[in-house]
Amino acid sequence: MTQWIHMTQMLQHLPYETVSSLYPPNSFPIEVRHYISEWIENQRWEDFSQEKVEQESQAQILLDQGISMLQSVAQQNANVVEKMKLVQMSRNMEMFHQQPLKFALMVRDILRQERALITGVSPFYQQFKSLISNKQDVDQLVLKVLEVQEIRKKMHQIQEELNWERQNFESAHTQGSFQQNGLDSANAEIKKLQTHIQQLEYNIQAMATKRSQLLKESMELLGICQTRFLNRLNEWRWEQRKAAIGFPFDDNLSPLQTWAEQLLGMNGNLRQELMLTGELTSELQEGLSKLVQVLIESSLIVDKQPPQVIKTQSKFSTTVRYLLGEKVAPGKPVLVKAQIINEMQARNLANVHGDNVGELINNSAVLEHNAATKSTCSNFRNMSIKKIKRADRKGSESVTEEKFALLFSSEINITGCETPYRIQVISQPVVVIVHGSQDNNAVATIIWDCAFSERDRIPFVVPDRVPWRMMYTTLNSKFTSEVGTQHNLDQYNQHFLAQKVFDKPDFNEDFSNMMVSWAQFSQVDRLPSGSVFCSNRLIFGFIGKQHLHLILKDRPNGTFLLRFSDSEIGGITIAYVSATENGGQKIQNIQPFTKRDLEIRGLGDRIRDIDHITYLYPEFPKHDVFRKFYTEPTLSTNAGYIPVSLQLKVGMLNAQLPVRHLPSTCECHLYTEPIIHLRYLRKSNLAQAAITPNYPNTRL
Repeated sequence: MTQWIHMTQMLQHLPYETVSSLYPPNSFPIEVRHYISEWIENQRWEDFSQEKVEQESQAQILLDQGISMLQSVAQQNANVVEKMKLVQMSRNMEMFHQQPLKFALMVRDILRQERALITGVSPFYQQFKSLISNKQDVDQLVLKVLEVQEIRKKMHQIQEELNWERQNFESAHTQGSFQQNGLDSANAEIKKLQTHIQQLEYNIQAMATKRSQLLKESMELLGICQTRFLNRLNEWRWEQRKAAIGFPFDDNLSPLQTWAEQLLGMNGNLRQELMLTGELTSELQEGLSKLVQVLIESSLIVDKQPPQVIKTQSKFSTTVRYLLGEKVAPGKPVLVKAQIINEMQARNLANVHGDNVGELINNSAVLEHNAATKSTCSNFRNMSIKKIKRADRKGSESVTEEKFALLFSSEINITGCETPYRIQVISQPVVVIVHGSQDNNAVATIIWDCAFSERDRIPFVVPDRVPWRMMYTTLNSKFTSEVGTQHNLDQYNQHFLAQKVFDKPDFNEDFSNMMVSWAQFSQVDRLPSGSVFCSNRLIFGFIGKQHLHLILKDRPNGTFLLRFSDSEIGGITIAYVSATENGGQKIQNIQPFTKRDLEIRGLGDRIRDIDHITYLYPEFPKHDVFRKFYTEPTLSTNAGYIPVSLQLKVGMLNAQLPVRHLPSTCECHLYTEPIIHLRYLRKSNLAQAAITPNYPNTRL
């Protein structure tokens, strides 16, 4: 259980959302990992693979053992509440009896994620490491400030003692000058008192020197801590921007809020010490004032970004959060206002308050504190862009290439600070459209911006060309995120996409170092999303004709795969091996199913309807894979009516029949020469076809 020991040291520093994601409460809660950790780490989970269906029995044995061990732990637990909780968890695990391999793969993946965290491969590890380092710095700063405070208190005590001894010295000296008897004894007492006074003066001077040094060190360390805070804040914003193209992102702002509050508190303590000790030197005072100003002005965050493609006259929402909300001076409500700015204004925020480039509706919201979440936010729930003023376009530049942003601003008073501060923050770039037909090109602008912009760029500068390997990474991330799958695009998918982007259908070499221009990318629409078929590797995805023939050749007649259509934007087609009249074989492609088609009849039922297809590539019987997704016909509830149903027929289209004589079936035909173009990446919501198989497949 060595791995679990390391994990327990890290868990206390990880956000709740991260821990909950790692140990799903409904299927494998953290208590299960804790109570049977030794048994878990002694099993060979890495041997399991989704493609090896023969491992079901082995996975079933481990599942039964795990449940038995958890029940045993529950019976031995003296705490009744804990015992009942463990018993319930063991019962919840019984849901895997129908899919034991799924249980084994889940445990395998959890252990992999733990190792990634421990070894530093996981993106969360860097956050964990940063939190530990920053906590150490802040703790060191707190100790230094406490030491300054203790020295000040000690100096005050010594100063009081010194004042008292000086008074005694003056009294003794005055009385001794009038005494004739015992002169030697009096002089000795005066000398002893004088020595003690000198020692007290020396101690005060030494402590004053140490205090000055500690104040300077504290201020330097405060500056270091604040710089790291601002860097982490910028990193959070960067991760938020990358999340738009599918990169992992932990949106938890609580650690940053705690950090900001600590920095403000330490700054206030140091300013107080300067006032109490009388060391109001201009250097220290100005330094602390600059630090607190930067901190206060940097703590306004766009917590929930507005949509990055906004259609005029349409409602949208966004949320800004102030990390120092609990330090806002009471009495006067803080009103945050939003305005839309163009690229030139974003480069010079100091002079934004002049020309308005657009009119926003519902563009103000009060900064309100939520005691339950300990957050202070302004929620803009019903914003709308009424109109927009566009800049002059250059050459062939489209309106969907013009980027704007929302600027949020307010004036705020912080407890302990005399002057009000003006705070402002801008959103990520947005593209404003007036018609739905502009949506795809606008999304291309946003994806390019999020994927290839530099961290500290001038708003909103982006490169004009990038290597294909960077482009592929972006497309892969966007695809896996929108589809909701952990399976990356494979070599066939990658090559097919490159052929489309570069318009080189016959190019078979490596595209990695070829440069993709914005002009090429802007012709490509969004990736398909929402298909749980993809997330469970039932759809092969993007594949070109030459590779399609390569992998299906020599397969039995009826072998099929699901792929994204070349000709129908957002469509899914079925390619399958069919017999020819002379006894040979050919590859047939069924007319693509659109979103509308799949709303009428689901993809699972359509696959059942087609007798021509029998085996999902490479050799899985289609009914074994898709049976659980077939819908059973329902009897009519309307008395007196004969029930009807839809059924897919292939190769039955009869254009000569009038519409009223067409059969009451859902029909489509075959085609062999699809029109190939670049707009195959159209985002389509296949939610109506969304099924959740757990059948092992070999492809995407």
